[in-house]
Amino acid sequence: MQLKIMPKKKHLPAGRAPLILFLCQVISALEVPLDHGGKAKLLEDLVQPPTITQQSPKDYIIDPRENIVIQCEAKGKPPPSFSWTQNGTHFDIDKDPLVTMKPDSGTLIINIMSEGKAETYEGVYQCTARNERGAAISNNIVVRPSRSPLWTKEKLEPMTLQNGQPLVLPCRPPVGLPPPIIFWMDNSFQRLPQSERVSQGLNGDLYFSNVLPEDTREDYICYARFNHTQTIQQKQPISVKVISAKSNRERPPTFLTPEGNASNKEELRGNVLSLECIAEGLPTPVVYWIKEDGTLPINRTFYRNFQKTLQIIQVSEADSGNYQCIAKNALGAIHHTISVTVKAAPYWIMAPQNLVLSPGEDGALICRANGNPKPTISWLSNGVPIEIAPDDPSRKIDGDTIIFSNVQERSSAVYQCNASNEYGYLLANAFVNVLAEPPRILTSANTHYQVIANRPAFLDCAFFGSPLPTIEWFKGAKGNALHEDIYVLHENGTLGIPVPQKESTGTYTCVAKNKLGMAKNEVNLEIKDPTRIIKQPEYAVVQRGSTVSFECKVKHDHTLILTVTWLKDDHELPSDGRFTVDKDQLVVADVGDDDGGTYTCVANTTLDTVSASAVLGVVAPTPTPAPIYDVPDPPFDLELTDQLDKSVQLSWTPGDDNNSPITKFIIEYEDAMHEAGLWHYQTEVPGTQTRAQLKLSPYVNYSFRVMAENSLGRSLPSQPSEQYLTKAAEPDKNPMTVEGLGSEPDNLVITWKPLNGFESNGPGLQYKVSWRQKDGDDEWTSVVVANVSKYIVSGTPTFVPYLIKVQALNDVGFAPEPAAVMGHSGEDLPMVAPRNVHVNVLNGTLAEVHWDPVPLKSIRGHLQGYRIYYWKAQSSSKRNRRHMEKKILIFQGSKTHGMLPGLEPFSHYMLNVRVVNGKGEGPASPDKDFNTPEGVPSAPSALKIVNPTLDSLTLEWDPPRHPNGILTEYTLKYQPINSTHELGPLIDLKIPANKTRWTLKNLNFSTRYKFYFYAQTSAGSGSQITEEAVTTVDEGKMAMASRQVDIATQGWFIGLMCAVALLILILLIVCFIRRNKGGKYPVKEKEDAHADPEIQPMKEDDGTFGEYSDAEDHKPLKKGSRTPSDRTVKKEDSDDSLVDYGEGVNGQFNEDGSFIGQYSGKKEKEPAEGNESSEAPSPVNAMNSFV
Repeated sequence: MQLKIMPKKKHLPAGRAPLILFLCQVISALEVPLDHGGKAKLLEDLVQPPTITQQSPKDYIIDPRENIVIQCEAKGKPPPSFSWTQNGTHFDIDKDPLVTMKPDSGTLIINIMSEGKAETYEGVYQCTARNERGAAISNNIVVRPSRSPLWTKEKLEPMTLQNGQPLVLPCRPPVGLPPPIIFWMDNSFQRLPQSERVSQGLNGDLYFSNVLPEDTREDYICYARFNHTQTIQQKQPISVKVISAKSNRERPPTFLTPEGNASNKEELRGNVLSLECIAEGLPTPVVYWIKEDGTLPINRTFYRNFQKTLQIIQVSEADSGNYQCIAKNALGAIHHTISVTVKAAPYWIMAPQNLVLSPGEDGALICRANGNPKPTISWLSNGVPIEIAPDDPSRKIDGDTIIFSNVQERSSAVYQCNASNEYGYLLANAFVNVLAEPPRILTSANTHYQVIANRPAFLDCAFFGSPLPTIEWFKGAKGNALHEDIYVLHENGTLGIPVPQKESTGTYTCVAKNKLGMAKNEVNLEIKDPTRIIKQPEYAVVQRGSTVSFECKVKHDHTLILTVTWLKDDHELPSDGRFTVDKDQLVVADVGDDDGGTYTCVANTTLDTVSASAVLGVVAPTPTPAPIYDVPDPPFDLELTDQLDKSVQLSWTPGDDNNSPITKFIIEYEDAMHEAGLWHYQTEVPGTQTRAQLKLSPYVNYSFRVMAENSLGRSLPSQPSEQYLTKAAEPDKNPMTVEGLGSEPDNLVITWKPLNGFESNGPGLQYKVSWRQKDGDDEWTSVVVANVSKYIVSGTPTFVPYLIKVQALNDVGFAPEPAAVMGHSGEDLPMVAPRNVHVNVLNGTLAEVHWDPVPLKSIRGHLQGYRIYYWKAQSSSKRNRRHMEKKILIFQGSKTHGMLPGLEPFSHYMLNVRVVNGKGEGPASPDKDFNTPEGVPSAPSALKIVNPTLDSLTLEWDPPRHPNGILTEYTLKYQPINSTHELGPLIDLKIPANKTRWTLKNLNFSTRYKFYFYAQTSAGSGSQITEEAVTTVDEGKMAMASRQVDIATQGWFIGLMCAVALLILILLIVCFIRRNKGGKYPVKEKEDAHADPEIQPMKEDDGTFGEYSDAEDHKPLKKGSRTPSDRTVKKEDSDDSLVDYGEGVNGQFNEDGSFIGQYSGKKEKEPAEGNESSEAPSPVNAMNSFV
């Protein structure tokens, strides 16, 4: 439903009887916009009768010393011309050289400052503004010059009287225009003091209830001030002499004014009624007032002149009646009754309003006034009495109403209504303008409104047109219609949004239409987050001389500028260095008694203001018994009022705050229908509030409870309120997380997250599930299902995109139309294998594989990537033929190439490629074979030194476990080590590849040697292994020693040797444990230098590496990763396993495919050259090192 303002149909009644009904219909006729500025520019071409916009007052008193300016301003289209009458006859300003008219205006300027007198131009003036559409007239402006005449000269005799007698000093000022202001002063221009005894009357006389000797003086002077001419006239001084009498006889009160027991007073409605009673007597009487048969109006009654004058402002007919003043002293009382009659000059009940009608429409001008006596109503047309004005067949006069029917363009005119009685008159101009105009929108285009969320927003759409246009509002580019339950459309076209939310942000379009055309205008609305004080200042009591701080943390819309100010007792902070304001804090140092009070944090943005206050109490530093502080008692007496469909008012009575002010109340609700026993947060209000307006959801059985919170914590919950069941409504939201995925090749499984009971908004929650193929022209297929979360569509084509919608509904109606989401029917296995597979071998351990992508249609599902299956078929040397386990590399997405790392050199490999979707793998490509080149061998499997003699050592070894090619020879390097562990010259020896034993001769006896041993292929030298051994001792020297005294047979020597042997054994065990303890140790720099030159780091974009998977593992693909820049890999437990190129793992591949990492053990340095191996030494070798 669109929001519209529809013009009301108007029909001319047949007679007087239905006149009231007719007027209710016609008074809503279109009014012409009279605005200035931008809106006026949009109406520049609009023909409009004259309208008086400014004129001088009816009673215009001028200053005779200045030029006379009589104002008359009017507007209209075309611009009106002006003319004047003076005392009822045409005033020809061209014949008077002192009179000029302002250009484009009707204002008269009479130049009397150069010559002429003001009295010459005294009279009654009236202005007429006229154009082709009619004539408007001003009020009758009575121009009178102000007068400030002198006092008539008179001889004043000195006045002598006795102490205690009454006295009246007459003023009798000259009659001026306007009347003067009277006051009494002395020769020194000092006002004479007044009191209950001495006071000035309304007529200006000075009254003494009784005189005293101090009243004697010779300079009682009455002054008259004429404000209009800024002149002051003074009366001749009056001399008064008071003679002290021997005895003052007391007397009861009598009235000095008014005279007698009763008098009459007449006043006009709206004026100030002033009643006066001044009494004499001794002692001085006191005056008070009453109203017979009534009470004095409280807010309009004032007492002046020491209770002697009663004033009632804005007097009305209801104030008529008898008023009694009573004067009283110790000797008696006297009263006077004043009968008040309130008359009234005419005043408006309904002044006539301008009418803009289209040809053929009806309308009415209504002129209703009241007064006392009741005023008479007379009509004029274009300034002429309507009785003698030209006849108009569309016009009918019915007392205070002119009725128009079937108006035509000639019906345009300006009508004057005159309401008059003996006390005055009212004159009002109202035009009838007959126009045929298409709609115009007067509000500026693209106006940008910024409003705080949840605060009313008003979007203007000032419009004009004849006939009266209808107004419609739309939101957004697609023209979504606005609904009345959310928006309010005012008669002036303004769109009201009572509670705007963030989603209210957007572009709104106002469209005005009538039968002559259409106009539209766009405005923009932006909703801002409200400013909130999330941490309020808290009540504090501190001792004098201490420091206190108040915290005020504010959260606001980041697009608005925030200003935070602090106030003390609603005024600015004292300009004192003890007060410092931080970002979120006010700190008061050296607190004194004057610092106590209320401190308020005020947070302002350009759109809103919030504040929070805290009271600071200052106490003496002497210790006093501290009150007991605790959390508040629970609130009680919860009551629900103003129960509406979507809101309710909750009120409560706070419990005891236990000496700590309550800072806030927290309100929670329970939904007994859907979640009984479970309480949810509803809202919270400041601790100064005891009621809250709560927003409600439909079809919820609410109960509420309240908790109070102070600085010490939160109270227990109150007792629950009575239950309140809100009415059901259609759902206001649809299910979330709507998805469409097929579980089989021929179905589509639609799933969603159902609404909970709170969100259902009513009974009978169901879902309307709709679907159609995205790329087809099929209509939507829909089905309504129960409150479930899944629906399966069968018989669908394989892997076809579908548009899906799930809409909630209940017994009341449907939720808003949901947005469509895209899904796919079920996947099937790919049909085609990748083609054109070829392999580029980069080195002995790395190869690059390329293939052509498969056609997308043959994938029949979401492409997840490609799998490469590869395995080692046999060794090229045919010495180690065995079937290798298949390995898998996974390449995610649409990649068409990838790297195979961790290959074994000098090997024969096979591979194939398969495409993968969500269902599984497609067929394999034909097997592709390739060979890896030779690499460097691994170290020999073992190296042992046997049969040591005086000058020879025999070496035995096993071939390398991974030759990685055809061995060409072995290299043996060795060098002696002297007793100081210095290395001797290095000797290099080449040994044929078919040997596994070698004897070195001509060695030095009893000498330690270190050996370096490695194998070679055509690709280079492999890793080395090291060992140490010692030749035996010279037997001749041993025999000579045996002929010496054999101390070995001595007991002490045997004990010593046993102790040494035990110590050596312990040291060996410790050394062996430490050298073989778990851990890694670095590889030699020389060995790194001999690494395979083919294994070089590649650039990031030179190759792509997949992820490994076991051949039997068909789990979903994982996300692949590229090899890091250092080409580090992780070593697997099995020699046959591949290394995974992942991040954060250290290591490199050697040419033979083995992994060179960090092993445990001792790192030895070769002084000259050679490769070295790291092998854990045996206890035997370690023992030899001690020989």
